[in-house]
Amino acid sequence: MIVADVMTRNPLYVHPEMSVPDARALIRKEKVGRLPVLDRDNRLVGIVTEWDLVNASPSAATTLDIYEMGYLLSKLKVEKVMQREVITVAEDVVIEEAARIMEDNDISALPVMREDVLVGIVTDGDIFRIFIELFGARQEGVRITLLVPEKRGELQNLTQAITQKGGDIVSLVISDGENVSNKMCIVKVTNITRDDLLAAVQPFSLKIEDIR
Repeated sequence: MIVADVMTRNPLYVHPEMSVPDARALIRKEKVGRLPVLDRDNRLVGIVTEWDLVNASPSAATTLDIYEMGYLLSKLKVEKVMQREVITVAEDVVIEEAARIMEDNDISALPVMREDVLVGIVTDGDIFRIFIELFGARQEGVRITLLVPEKRGELQNLTQAITQKGGDIVSLVISDGENVSNKMCIVKVTNITRDDLLAAVQPFSLKIEDIR
């Protein structure tokens, strides 16, 4: 799965000349956490988050009255508070790489570029949705976590044993095990009882970590 499969296409954006109050109003109306900033030639020049806009408001300790604060804020432009160095991603990047980039840089969204053109935005919410799908979280079933040997054909034997018991596998996720000799396997299965699933996987398991 690549970024283009999950991104929001043709995302909302603002221009640098937009006022901070107008940008805040747009973010609240559209219920988004950030907005790419494009110049008049539609080139990406920054990104502004809700926090950037809120943080631009005068401090509660100010001696200005509400009318003075409102006037000054109305004159403040997005270009003064936006983040100018923007980390972006291409639309053909795999989704796990986009997740790694966000995690490594402590950011919650990546503008998606096709060369110099903004074509989308991918957020941590998009990653969460993929995570839910990968684990079959919205489907009923029996979920089992087990440690399996790291050897050729073992996963095939495991899945065949489950299907022979009548189970339908809706999710299968493999991750690193306790060492290089094994892998952690999380399987969610429908149309099977807990006991039948245990019986099916037991011959291929080093350890059952959890079943529910």
